[in-house]
Amino acid sequence: FFDLYAAAIALAGGVQVTVPLVVPSLEFASEPAFASAPGTGQRAPGTPAPGFRLDADALAAAITDRTRLILVNSPHNPTGMVLDLAELQQIADLAIAHDLIVLSDEAYEHLYFAPSDHVPIATLPGMFERTVSVGSGGKSFSFTGWKVGWASGPTHLIAAVRVVRQHLSYVSGGPFQSAIAAGLRLPDAYFEQFRIELMAKRDHLSAGLTSLGFGVISSQGTYFLITDVRPLGYVSGTDFCRELPARAGVVAIPVAALAQRHEQFDSFVRWTFCKRREVLDAALDRLAVGAE
Repeated sequence: FFDLYAAAIALAGGVQVTVPLVVPSLEFASEPAFASAPGTGQRAPGTPAPGFRLDADALAAAITDRTRLILVNSPHNPTGMVLDLAELQQIADLAIAHDLIVLSDEAYEHLYFAPSDHVPIATLPGMFERTVSVGSGGKSFSFTGWKVGWASGPTHLIAAVRVVRQHLSYVSGGPFQSAIAAGLRLPDAYFEQFRIELMAKRDHLSAGLTSLGFGVISSQGTYFLITDVRPLGYVSGTDFCRELPARAGVVAIPVAALAQRHEQFDSFVRWTFCKRREVLDAALDRLAVGAE
């Protein structure tokens, strides 16, 4: 999960209870190609493995009489998962049954790739009145540093958001707000083209990392790509990421740094593909040299 969540929950006096995603199973064949130690896995197949998924049973088991809110993020950082309609309905059913608020982080709402589709959970029956949906101009328009976003939902919930926001700072990026407002008036064709271009970069990086022996996991959305480093002879993604800058001049993020119960995520590494094609090519070239 996005690392801001833990801090925000703590500031609110809440207790964070995490529900780990279902980790995709990867099948390997052939020999490792980037190893600095004897291989613990083998080279991944040419197509990305299925992505992470919601564990609805684990979510239900985590809810107690003290639970007040479910925080949902789709498209999901860091895994690139996009919740499908069935998964969203499972979350909605639990929220309604236990009378819970849902905070839906939809910062990447326009960054999803066919055949996946982003469905706001607030559009499901019985959900608008209990959902605060959060969006971000930074992700939709590639201005992450501007920190301009929005929250939408029923009046009584947005009133609470507005009070907190007012006491954090008076205004966030005033001149940028007009620019983001102009962006929000762009036609659907803008966002469709944005997705097409990002998908091409995703596929390019996926193919390059696969050719180097990484176990690539399908990215359904965001601009993040997850790989398993076990086919390269590593057990720990953290160790791999620590070695990588000196070895190849490339930086990646261990998924374990973005998880609370991190054991099952230890071998996964997050990459980003929202870069120019020549930057992605340079990174792949450096990784290839580092593998020698």
